[in-house]
Amino acid sequence: MTYEIEIGRGKRGRRAYSLDDIAIVPNRRTRDPRDVSVSWQIDAYKFDMPVIAAPMDSAMSPETVITLGRLGGLGVLDLEGLWTRYEDPQSVLDEIAALADETNSPAVTRRMQELYRAPIQPELITSRLAEIRAAGVTVAGSLTPQRTQEHYKTVVAAGVDIFVIRGTTVSAEHVSKDHEPLNLKQFIYELDVPVIVGGAAGYTPALHLMRTGAAGVLVGFGGGATTTTRRALGIHSPMASAISDVAAARRDYMDESGGRYVHVIADGGMGASGDIVKAIAMGADAVMLGSALARADEAPGKGWHWGQEAHHLELPRGDRVNVGTVGPLEEVLFGPGHHTNGTSNLIGALRRSMATTGYSDLKEFQRVDVVVSPYLG
Repeated sequence: MTYEIEIGRGKRGRRAYSLDDIAIVPNRRTRDPRDVSVSWQIDAYKFDMPVIAAPMDSAMSPETVITLGRLGGLGVLDLEGLWTRYEDPQSVLDEIAALADETNSPAVTRRMQELYRAPIQPELITSRLAEIRAAGVTVAGSLTPQRTQEHYKTVVAAGVDIFVIRGTTVSAEHVSKDHEPLNLKQFIYELDVPVIVGGAAGYTPALHLMRTGAAGVLVGFGGGATTTTRRALGIHSPMASAISDVAAARRDYMDESGGRYVHVIADGGMGASGDIVKAIAMGADAVMLGSALARADEAPGKGWHWGQEAHHLELPRGDRVNVGTVGPLEEVLFGPGHHTNGTSNLIGALRRSMATTGYSDLKEFQRVDVVVSPYLG
């Protein structure tokens, strides 16, 4: 069986689907939402909900990481962001929020590039992670593959519980003529903490990342609301198909490894509760959220949202976007909701969808029936 279609006489391609293109089909059974479990565990760490905060300065500060942890999720601090470049980044955050109210502005991009030129200070990595650890929540920090070799010893020494290596595209076989690339398999083997790595957008790259020993693989390119990677690089992977492909790699890797389970984490393009529901239905164990959490009153971006791509020094491929505010983080996650567009009570919506289709936990819900129903408006 082939899933390829003819694009023209000289090229064939596989049809792929976004989350908007699929719909969940209720089953014959329904449940009480209060009987549904949305808990999730990776390695030795158990969480009350399958939500990981994207390591983005607009959504996560040490304080919001702690707040999310106390609510039952996992906050991840960007260890290359403003919190490790400035002793007190509040004035910088205020300036970014006050920049011209327009998207795709060269002046805004230029100023953000200037603000992010400040060097990363290892002592700030240590102190920020220590602050999170002192609060008694799970400690997670993120570096890009390019910075991992430089700073990972500082991160591990600071007592991180979960290490995240996150980039637009991360492969297990990076090739460079100029420098020795990060050997993920050796690096993960030598660490004493679980590693989540990505993004990956297909079966083969995800399988290779699983073989490195990663505890979890990020699916997608992250920064769904802010990234312009599709316009700048022509690279894009519709999330429904990407999650399904990586879930298939997880299944085959379990057979190959004798039962080792690697968690699939959808990353990017899930700004509303329905997107979260469909990501798990397609096979994700958890979701990494950026814009959905950047709408919380406590978010450092004050209603503005941006990712690392927005201030890349050579090829910026992301915007600072206005996502607005919804309410306190607890309301965003657990309600009560006052918005009809899926931006509040995210976990309540997940529970209700699972209950409506008759499933009692996340692993069961991955078996729910879906149909292709292209979104038209």
